[in-house]
Amino acid sequence: MQQAIGIDLGGTRIKGVLVDTATGAMRHQLLTPTADGGSQPWKQAILTTVQALQAQAAGPLLGVGLSAPGLPTPDNTAIACMPGRLQGLENFNWSDYLGEPVRVLNDAHAALMAEARFGALRGTQHGLLLTLGTGVGGGLLLNGQLYQGVYQMAGHLGHITIDADSLQRDITNMPGSLEDAIGNVSVAKRSFGRYQTTHELVAAYQQGEPLATQVWLTSIRHLAVALASLANAFSPEIIVLGGGIMQADGALLDPLHTFFELFEWRPAGKKTTIRKAYFADWAGAIGAAAFLNG
Repeated sequence: MQQAIGIDLGGTRIKGVLVDTATGAMRHQLLTPTADGGSQPWKQAILTTVQALQAQAAGPLLGVGLSAPGLPTPDNTAIACMPGRLQGLENFNWSDYLGEPVRVLNDAHAALMAEARFGALRGTQHGLLLTLGTGVGGGLLLNGQLYQGVYQMAGHLGHITIDADSLQRDITNMPGSLEDAIGNVSVAKRSFGRYQTTHELVAAYQQGEPLATQVWLTSIRHLAVALASLANAFSPEIIVLGGGIMQADGALLDPLHTFFELFEWRPAGKKTTIRKAYFADWAGAIGAAAFLNG
């Protein structure tokens, strides 16, 4: 059995897992608060987590995969760019600190790796993942490999434009982005302050409340347009949707399929499959461990 440790460094929690890299089975799991602050206690928490998982390993390890927000270095040994959060993360040498070979991966890319190796994209050569949550992240699977692009920026699918005339720009300066159209971060703005979260918005939509219905279906229509555009650009076999907003389940997927059928180009009957992600909270940690195998 080949084993690896996967670490997912999130804004609120650090998730650590000992993974069988052949099957994706989680042998041991640990959760620790991130405690992001000036003293950087999250670095010590990661070291403690890795040491605890090393003690549980039956035999040698491939190393440690670390999933984190930000843009990795070209050789995937550190996070090169993560302004404003997790002070001390940028260009930190994790291999020296942890005493194991470490590969570092953007968190959305790590989620894609989990789905590609063990989940909804397993056996797929060409696929896309979008994570629908506070923001919208993503990843590209091209020719069976994670595509990171120049400066590891590829896959920021939430920052494509749905409305180029919008006066609202997102964190990457894109006007009218998909992230602003459906991300949890913009619910209050989209609903004129009536709803604060996607959960509240969907609950009201399911009760037939008119404003919630208009706001939610408009967001789903924008998502369908974005997915059809991405299908034109990359011609994937499968598009996988993950993240907390997918808890809406049928309230999202049913209207999404209706709109997607209107907009997708289907030459010779070709259709793109849309699937819900197989993994949830542990996708980043599992995918980071899987990335050690390339």
